Amino acid sequence: MEFLTGSFFIFFLIIGTFLFMSIKILNEYERGVIFRLGRLQGAKGPGLILLIPMIDKMFRVDLRTVTLDVPPQDAITRDNVTVKVNAVVYFRVVDPNRAVAEVENYLLATSKLSQTTLRSVMGQVELDELLASREAINQKLQTILDAQTEPWGVKVANVEVKQIDLPVEMQRAMAKQAEAEREKRAKIISADAELQASKKLTEAAVVMSQNPVTLQLRYLQTMREMSSEKTTVTFVPFPIDLMKAFLDRK
Repeated sequence: MEFLTGSFFIFFLIIGTFLFMSIKILNEYERGVIFRLGRLQGAKGPGLILLIPMIDKMFRVDLRTVTLDVPPQDAITRDNVTVKVNAVVYFRVVDPNRAVAEVENYLLATSKLSQTTLRSVMGQVELDELLASREAINQKLQTILDAQTEPWGVKVANVEVKQIDLPVEMQRAMAKQAEAEREKRAKIISADAELQASKKLTEAAVVMSQNPVTLQLRYLQTMREMSSEKTTVTFVPFPIDLMKAFLDRK
């Protein structure tokens, strides 16, 4: 009797172990890729799935978007400037079967591919384009990565270039260039102001020549503007009528 009791206990223990090994629960964002005797059976889930112990083998695949930081890469632009660039890649698995069967480790493969693609694209653009057209470069990186990861069942949603580090010498040269550009604009604005002032003075001279009294009024206004409480300048009024003979001769 004790032998039968022990046998039933061992039997139920084995059955319980097999049931425990065969029952798997997957979350909403997970899929289970099942291989039966080495042959791909497909992806199942989410929820409760049953496996055949010692025959079926399951790989869990996360379908959520993965944020991948691409470490800083040393690259040389098309105009021979050495830069160090890092980026971030957003991707997710859209086909769990291919993500498991077509590539050994899709996370590692996508990371390595992102690094090489980033260096390659940086070598195809000039420094000014890299600094000014960041959105176009991001779109180009996303298109290349998405095309190359599509056979793995991976969808690259977005690529963002985070930071661009330039050599100290290049930073100084760019600072000098920006300073020279600002000085150029300042001189152009000053010259334009002089041109406009000369035109206005010419118009004012024409008006004053037609009515000499305006010259006397302008003279008095200038004296008022230059006078103050603490001034040490002494004004001696000069009658404009004394110059009338010279003006009439002209």
